[in-house]
Amino acid sequence: MDISIYLKALADPTRIRLANILFFHELSVNEIVATMDMGQSRISRHLKILTDAGILKCRRDGVWAFYSTVDSGGGKKVMNALSPVMNLDPILESDLKKTDRVIDKRKKNTANFFDNVAPKWDTMKKELLGDFNLNKAITELMENCKTSLDLGCGTGELLCHMGPYSEKLIGVDCSPEMLGEAETRIREKGFRADLRLGELEHLPMRDNEADLAVISMVLHHLTKPEEGIKEVSRVLKPGGIFIFAEFGKHNLEKMRTEYGDRWLGFDHDYLGEILENNGFRITVKKEHPLTQGLSLYIIKAVKSF
Repeated sequence: MDISIYLKALADPTRIRLANILFFHELSVNEIVATMDMGQSRISRHLKILTDAGILKCRRDGVWAFYSTVDSGGGKKVMNALSPVMNLDPILESDLKKTDRVIDKRKKNTANFFDNVAPKWDTMKKELLGDFNLNKAITELMENCKTSLDLGCGTGELLCHMGPYSEKLIGVDCSPEMLGEAETRIREKGFRADLRLGELEHLPMRDNEADLAVISMVLHHLTKPEEGIKEVSRVLKPGGIFIFAEFGKHNLEKMRTEYGDRWLGFDHDYLGEILENNGFRITVKKEHPLTQGLSLYIIKAVKSF
């Protein structure tokens, strides 16, 4: 009986605590260790039991492993049933507060990373792109519109190229230093843009505020890329255009330390699935080879509802 497998796997206080935090968050092993304040070998043993039982799933990305509860099947139903009871336990509540602090620290580290690299970010991108003109490739897919967005706008390089296509430009980034660089560049180029500090998973924008949105080489920095795309769907008007550029799947671990990446690129099928789940229909898909064995997808999609 499957139910006996699930209950046996959860018949341990540590595994209950792990299942609870991973029901709400996807975490790396290091983040789990920091939350639980236990040795990695002990944590790994419990993670394996929960994964083998079909309660957790493991997402391998290069040499890193990220865990969360499963998205479907009996394990999902068991966790959905137990979650209301777990919410009543003060120990589990305390764990979630610790997890929130770990995630807040991760976000601050990411923002600090981009603050520190802001003055040299354009040069760093050039090292990856080589001779490929990404800004041109993106703007060739744009259409004239009233309001367009550059989400994760960085130093404002792309915003300046988007200017001729839009009556109103909005740029969003989580780094104050990046926005400072963007403000200087846009002013020097004679453009005007509404620059907003915020996270892509929680955009500082109204529903249906924009006609076109661009995310260029940013999704791989997000913990949950699907949350970023869900937000794009929220802020775009029906029939709005979404253009994004993203790395194909790769194994360059240095991208984590040198460029602050959380994901080592994406499979095309994964990108297509999360677009479809959030009401987008792909109209254009191109793949371009880059330096160091990297490849870049450029996708144009239409919000269908």
